[in-house]
Amino acid sequence: MKIDLERINAYMDRVEQSETTTFKPVGSKLKVGLDLGTAYIVLVVLDEEDNPVACEKQAASVLRDGVVIDYSGALRIVRELKAKLEERLGVELINCAIAMPAGTESSARTHQYVAEGAGFEVTEILDEPTAANSVYRIEDGVVVDIGGGTTGLAILKDGKVVQIEDEPTGGTHLTLVLAGNYHIPFAEAEQIKQDYTRHREILPVVKAVIEKMSSIVSRYIDKDNVDTIYLCGGTCCLTGIEGIFQREIGIETVKPQNPFLVTPAGIAMNCKL
Repeated sequence: MKIDLERINAYMDRVEQSETTTFKPVGSKLKVGLDLGTAYIVLVVLDEEDNPVACEKQAASVLRDGVVIDYSGALRIVRELKAKLEERLGVELINCAIAMPAGTESSARTHQYVAEGAGFEVTEILDEPTAANSVYRIEDGVVVDIGGGTTGLAILKDGKVVQIEDEPTGGTHLTLVLAGNYHIPFAEAEQIKQDYTRHREILPVVKAVIEKMSSIVSRYIDKDNVDTIYLCGGTCCLTGIEGIFQREIGIETVKPQNPFLVTPAGIAMNCKL
């Protein structure tokens, strides 16, 4: 069964709108998803029926490959984002869910300390590709979450995750390649990577890194039993990335219009109230 891309795109469009528009929630209870990423920290707020309510994000470099390397920096950003959301909503946010890149469960405690230090009560901890599948609702297939630091995947059978894997190659590696190719600082390369009008130009430059990500996925999947790969994560915003995956692996590869906020929204869906 293929995913309903129309449903997902409409939902993700609403999540994206919630960065600038605060939507009226159904009911009084709010669910929060905290995504501590290598490149961004994101907080998504949903109501008790999983409708998007509000979202805040900030560029950050306080994690490396899914592991917190600057605890006080991470704590400060999460506190600031939480305060912004609470001001927008007029209520205190209490419960939240958090997620790790697959295979980095040992860092769960640090992620939890950051959330609790910012005033949250952590009610659920899960891995990122599983969180993304809360949005996708895949029964059988592979969810690939490519963040700033890692490429993670979850293999699903009958709606259950049967295998998760994660390796350290992500968007940061694309930025490093761009910085080297154009002889520019990392921050400038990051801006170019996020400029959609330059994606066609930079795709050939970073193609080898994307092929490496494809090979990571290819290594773990049984091609005879997988018919579709579903992409998410900020790095998948790069126009044309799904075409390289599909060509390299030989399996249909799809992504929604906004793959960046899929995982944070999925994390929020798993917040227990």
